[in-house]
Amino acid sequence: MKIGLVLSGGGVRGAAHIGVIKALEEHGIYPTHVAGTSAGAIAGALYAYGYNWQDIFKFFKNVQILDIKKYALNKPGLIDSEKFYQDFKTYIKEDNFNVLKKFLIVTATDIINGHLETFHEGELIKPVLASAAFPGVFAPVKFKNSYYIDGGSLNNFPVDLLKPICDTIIGVNVNNFTTITIKDLKHSYNVVERAVKLKMAQEDREKINDCNLIISPPELSKYGTFDKKYLNDIFKIGYDATYQALINNQSFLTATTKN
Repeated sequence: MKIGLVLSGGGVRGAAHIGVIKALEEHGIYPTHVAGTSAGAIAGALYAYGYNWQDIFKFFKNVQILDIKKYALNKPGLIDSEKFYQDFKTYIKEDNFNVLKKFLIVTATDIINGHLETFHEGELIKPVLASAAFPGVFAPVKFKNSYYIDGGSLNNFPVDLLKPICDTIIGVNVNNFTTITIKDLKHSYNVVERAVKLKMAQEDREKINDCNLIISPPELSKYGTFDKKYLNDIFKIGYDATYQALINNQSFLTATTKN
């Protein structure tokens, strides 16, 4: 059975993806295909390469996203995305999609042409960096003949990329939409982040029906995109939500583990 795992973008909320993977494997579910955007592309690439959930979580904890050494000079962004290349190379020794143990496809946005691009072959690390280049924070990533930013700008929950090729799809959306109060908008950045979430929520809602199992914990909405100090809490939320979803959906569990 071809089991697809779709991992949305969401900054550090992407740590929930790792908890999801842990819970799935504890129940004997091993996805064969992965589609990811932004943080989902990072977790998905490491998972498809063959790393277990412990090592993926270690990567999320160890990589210093806001390290001053990675500040961008003469580039349109605070952080130079390409300076993370060596962090990835430490984990992904062979920089190519063809060495992956699972099928992987990631999204990125061509900021020059305004098109969504998907990557599933050839060089691996640069497309993943591009997929996670949150606009305004990370500088666009130069790859081949263009420049790319976060895939979430145009497709944050890429269910559509796996639907034609998988028998069943597990969707993990870490951008659950909830109402807020004006007190939650303390800074201009909070307003920008809220606007992005509003756009994503509308687009993602339409894809939920294409998933055979959906994991979208509402508790994640209280965590900001870069709230790295809450990684452990976010991981646990992803794990608990998946564990409960599987317990409550025995028919899905039976269908995906019988082979």
